[in-house]
Amino acid sequence: MNKKRFGARGIIYVLLLFALVFAVFSYFNKGEEVKKISYGEMVNYFNTEQVSLFELEGAKLTCQLKDGTKVQHELLSLGMFEAEIMPMVLEQQKAGIIEDYNFSEGFVLPWWVSFLPYVFLFGALILFFVMTNRQMNGAGRTGFTKSRIRNEVDPADKKTFADVAGADEEKEELVEIVDFLKAPRKYMELGARIPKGVLLVGPPGTGKTLLAKAVAGEAGVPFFSISGSDFVELYVGMGASRVRELFGEAKKNNPCIVFIDEIDAVGRRRGTGLGGGHDEREQTLNQLLVEMDGFGSNAGIIVIAATNRADVLDPALLRPGRFDRQIYVGYPDQEGREAILKVHARKKTFAPDVDFSNIAKGTIGFTGADIENLLNEAALLAARRAKKEIGQQEIEESIMKVIAGPEKKSRKIVEKERRLTAFHEAGHAVVAQFLETADPVHEISIIPRGRAGGYTLSLPKEDLSYSTRKVMFEQIVGLLGGRVSEQLYLEDISTGASNDIQRASGIARQMVTKYGMSEKLGPILYGSDNDEVFIGRDFTTQRAYSENVAAKIDEEIHAIIDRAYKTAEQILKDHEAEVRATAEALLTKERLTAEEFAAIFAPIEQESAPEADGKNPENNEE
Repeated sequence: MNKKRFGARGIIYVLLLFALVFAVFSYFNKGEEVKKISYGEMVNYFNTEQVSLFELEGAKLTCQLKDGTKVQHELLSLGMFEAEIMPMVLEQQKAGIIEDYNFSEGFVLPWWVSFLPYVFLFGALILFFVMTNRQMNGAGRTGFTKSRIRNEVDPADKKTFADVAGADEEKEELVEIVDFLKAPRKYMELGARIPKGVLLVGPPGTGKTLLAKAVAGEAGVPFFSISGSDFVELYVGMGASRVRELFGEAKKNNPCIVFIDEIDAVGRRRGTGLGGGHDEREQTLNQLLVEMDGFGSNAGIIVIAATNRADVLDPALLRPGRFDRQIYVGYPDQEGREAILKVHARKKTFAPDVDFSNIAKGTIGFTGADIENLLNEAALLAARRAKKEIGQQEIEESIMKVIAGPEKKSRKIVEKERRLTAFHEAGHAVVAQFLETADPVHEISIIPRGRAGGYTLSLPKEDLSYSTRKVMFEQIVGLLGGRVSEQLYLEDISTGASNDIQRASGIARQMVTKYGMSEKLGPILYGSDNDEVFIGRDFTTQRAYSENVAAKIDEEIHAIIDRAYKTAEQILKDHEAEVRATAEALLTKERLTAEEFAAIFAPIEQESAPEADGKNPENNEE
């Protein structure tokens, strides 16, 4: 009863305030009255020389008469004004009858536009009072599930395990979840406890959301989907309320699946902010922890969450009884990529020369989302060329587009910059050619692509899970090849190597501080293996090593970079002919394939063969 009286009183206050504001604005904006007249009357005023000033704004003609009266007329045709009135204006201005006039282009607003500010103000005040009233009496929480949650799977968007490729082990981990949702009795009779929550962890684009949808599609149960950021709102207490509403709906529709995407938005470690332990996000997390404890192990509710930052989640969220099982969804291997290609190729038409096995070999490091984007780009490219099928050429161009961005052939580049880019990329390619562990060069180009002025693309031969010290060191050597080539053959350096230097420095720092590959510092982790920066934790945590160790770390990083630079320098000095030949070929063709790059070395090796044997042809004749 009090709530209703409050709402009615609030609306009365709003109406009174609106009336007061309208009266004040009307008083201060009270303009001078202007008399509306016909075209004939306006012409008569000019004929009788009664006009002293006038202004033509768009089609609106406003005149001030000799007696101070203002009259106004909307012209239907500017031609009539120029033919009938303008000659009189010129004569009367020369005679001093018309003192001044002004022409301006303008758009005359309708009369009702002046009321719009009052309407907007009235609407804003009404909205403010309604939202305040809802927050106080809890009415704003009733529409939560309708606006935020999808409580059923769209038949057109239904996914099954057949739609998930390249994740066979991950699907096996989830099969028993599906089986429990279909036939929970056999698990209960054996006293088995199905995990309450499953956390899907992995890089972006690897199919975590797709796996969750496939579980719901296979089980045929309601699928409640919500993002972690949807829990946190401006009003205090709304996040916790939404958590209660979410699990309340889930209990009404069990068995079901509750899917929380990007759970790190709400489940981050507590006590890492400056606002203490009672901010809105932490209240929401506390409510989520309570709700996951509030239903039984075999209640028919399975919570699936996805994140690519499991390292920042609160430990209480990961303990047994909440998220019992963590499943890592990583990058697919070659067989997985081939299976993903076939899944996304179902509704597309391909030419006979397309070989998915070869495509899978050349897309190491691609996620499922990358592969889907690759085939979509190839389809768009084929349609742009008016082709009926997607060919191997379109796929190869799309791979480059996904990796490095679109080509910018229209960009005008001065010859000096083209030459610099050619020697820079030639340095990368030649150094990679003579490194034992480097990936083979696939393509070299000096055509700008994305943010890069040129590129040297090396594709790995096989999937590797680990990297050795030699591999990482030679990666640094290859990255510095472009800068060294500029220094040797152009006797100058440019800003084009900035990204190479950044990546090389990062690898060297990881070798020393993270992987224990420094002989002086030993196998010790310096700092944290977590790249996340928390302001609150930063104030309370001290660095794990001394200033003396920090200086040694800098010395070791500098030593690695310096040794890699000298190695690249020696390779490029020993193979100057190959560098110059590669650069000249790039200046001529702008792009070199792996075969064209390899062909550069054949004649040079033949010419240097006698010298390599250490024999003089003339001496052999003797």
